[in-house]
Amino acid sequence: MTKDVLITISGTQMADGENGDVEMITTGAYYLKNGKHYITYDEVMEGFEGVIRNTIKIQPDSMDIIKTGITNVHMTFEKNKKRLTCYATPMGDMMVGLNTKQISVDETDDSLKVRVEYSLDINYEHVSECNIMVDIQSKGQAHVNLRS
Repeated sequence: MTKDVLITISGTQMADGENGDVEMITTGAYYLKNGKHYITYDEVMEGFEGVIRNTIKIQPDSMDIIKTGITNVHMTFEKNKKRLTCYATPMGDMMVGLNTKQISVDETDDSLKVRVEYSLDINYEHVSECNIMVDIQSKGQAHVNLRS
């Protein structure tokens, strides 16, 4: 995979019989270190100054998402494990629980795809069932399919 990558992050939250879909496409940097895949990219938060620096660390059986800047959190997704973390935002802090049910990692020469299914708790209350798909592609080889 090349250093310059196209990152597509899409997800669904299912709560109270309703689905909420989210999709984001951005560019970033990729590198492999000690058998772990690292992806970094910046994001802006509407209505706030500054950026959020995102680092995604992918291993065969887990994924970490680390956000630093105007929000701060370290979320770990690992199959059959529940992780608690404090999510610090400009609007206040919240305790987030992630109970990962499934995780799959598919790797080719020019792409890396991670799919995670998990339950989301906020401040110790179950909020929704979620899935997230992280699709990293070498920038020159990228194919983008937008959901409608």
